[in-house]
Amino acid sequence: MLNPVIIFGAGKLGQLALDVFTSNQLIVYGFLDDNTPLHNTEIGEVPVLGSTEDDGFLKLIGKKCDAFVAVENSKERKFLLEMLKERRHVAAVNAFHKDASISQYAEIGHGNLVGAGSRLSAFCKIGSSCIIYPNAVIETGVSIGDDVRIGAGACIGAAVEIGNGAFIGAGVTIPEGIKIGKNASVGAGSVPLTDVAAGSKVFGFPAQAIK
Repeated sequence: MLNPVIIFGAGKLGQLALDVFTSNQLIVYGFLDDNTPLHNTEIGEVPVLGSTEDDGFLKLIGKKCDAFVAVENSKERKFLLEMLKERRHVAAVNAFHKDASISQYAEIGHGNLVGAGSRLSAFCKIGSSCIIYPNAVIETGVSIGDDVRIGAGACIGAAVEIGNGAFIGAGVTIPEGIKIGKNASVGAGSVPLTDVAAGSKVFGFPAQAIK
């Protein structure tokens, strides 16, 4: 990827994406964000150009620029990813920090962010639109679906399966072979010793269901 990047979302996630791209000496053309007070301001000397549906800037994507979606809200992020496919016929690019370690045998989709110090081991499978925060460890043979968040410093053991839309908090340890269901949430610092059902929320050591 050599084209300049337009980042959708100028919040904390967008700022993290900016750090990831600049770590690889890639040019970030600007941010698009629907928070109008941010328009015509700068973040790290990179301008917030306008809204996420501004045709004047969208027309650059796929021709002169690539795109990365760094919007916090999952529904908004999915909407923007679909818009890029329908209106610009492109998929969001990946953002891998230069200090991340990614095995040549890892299988990775598109639109993912991998933060500094994270390690993706051999034969792990990462879907699309996932956020892997700094210093997370993804061991051999892990399978992660789409739109999954892995918190900073989390350790995902070998052959773990994580379903679409799941949230894994900072510092979580998931032992080998555990399955985390679709849209499940594992609270920060937790250690689930058994499978976590789809849509459930667990917390603690050992992790227990919470309402």
